[in-house]
Amino acid sequence: MLTPRFSCSQNDRSVVVSVYCPAVRASEIEIHVSDALLTTSLLLSYDPASGYLMLTLTKQNPGENFPDLDLLGKLLAPPPQNAHRGPAIEVLGSQDSPNEYLEAAANDWSVRQTIPDTLPTLETSLHKPYGFLNAYTGYFLHVATTENEVNELGADAEILSPLDRRARRLQHEDSKWDPEHYMADFADSEQIEELLAWTHPYLASSSSVGDVVFTDGENATMLRLPRREYIASPQETRALYLTLVTLLFSYAYDARTTQHDPTPESAWTISALTPAFSALDPPPYPSGDIDVRELAQSLTPSYRRALAFPLYRHAARTPDVLLACGTRTVLRCLLELRAILDAHEVYYVYSRIWLDDFCRWIQACASEDSLKRLGQDVGRLNMSKNSLGWDLVALERAVLAAREGQSDSDDEEPESDKPAI
Repeated sequence: MLTPRFSCSQNDRSVVVSVYCPAVRASEIEIHVSDALLTTSLLLSYDPASGYLMLTLTKQNPGENFPDLDLLGKLLAPPPQNAHRGPAIEVLGSQDSPNEYLEAAANDWSVRQTIPDTLPTLETSLHKPYGFLNAYTGYFLHVATTENEVNELGADAEILSPLDRRARRLQHEDSKWDPEHYMADFADSEQIEELLAWTHPYLASSSSVGDVVFTDGENATMLRLPRREYIASPQETRALYLTLVTLLFSYAYDARTTQHDPTPESAWTISALTPAFSALDPPPYPSGDIDVRELAQSLTPSYRRALAFPLYRHAARTPDVLLACGTRTVLRCLLELRAILDAHEVYYVYSRIWLDDFCRWIQACASEDSLKRLGQDVGRLNMSKNSLGWDLVALERAVLAAREGQSDSDDEEPESDKPAI
């Protein structure tokens, strides 16, 4: 079944569905409505001429509101499966008497069974899964022959365990850490301060649902997303929310440093700052519920990478609280991330194993209230410099001491030709 380009809106009395189907005759259309399912059948060949078919569906209960009609991915999501399917085996007949079953119940022949808290994972393949809900393998089989500059796992990307990936990531971050670069940015932070003062247009405008109107391009992208059903455990759902925070951190960094105008370097910046991309190592890193402490630990790799890899490096950087704006704003950011990576000849792979599913999941499964609460927690987050593993405080003190010494020297002597730190 083909899904044409469409959009939905509503008023108090009806729902209006606008379907793109050029050069259609009314006599050639069959429309069927059953509960929440709308199907149209067109008995004609394709014509590239433009045109929309407007279908007005009268509401059974005037004034009733149908939420999320603008989230096309949610409208197209597969219906949830009924968890209770009934018995899988039906007993058609038995020679035993009913009294035997009563006697068995009375004697309680069952033996209580227990299982260990943790069972070893049965490994049937050398390839270790990764990506959204660990649903992917095989995307890095030939990574050694591609120019993937952000891949920190090398040719072993397909076979490293999660613990080995994390160890590789930490080692790579430490190797890229440059204290002199950090001290230089701390000493001459005028441009960085200007970037920190910039406000994302999504935060500058109102964050209410009615203020977010998706463009035709965004609607077309949502229609092209894969249609999958996501069945995630509570632990997996928590991990997805935490991974989403790290994605928005990378997005916010690039948007801030480019003034929301992506450059050819944006795909590299985003991929390098995202542990789930460059090292296939998403959070959570600790265990427990989502709280401020776990948020801080989950964002620690993002902060470390922001101080070790890109052009501008400053510990005062904080992630924009785009999460607090709700589902539609978060979805718009993810769609922008996806477009940036899709335009790159190598890094598009991270769209396939992460962003395609995130764009679909955020519409069909994520909770609006959970996103906003998570955004508020991120906004209150106060990252400790000591938690990043590098002695940032000592480096900053050295810069300030050198600056004070230079100032005292200027008071006593003519202007010096020595370079500033």
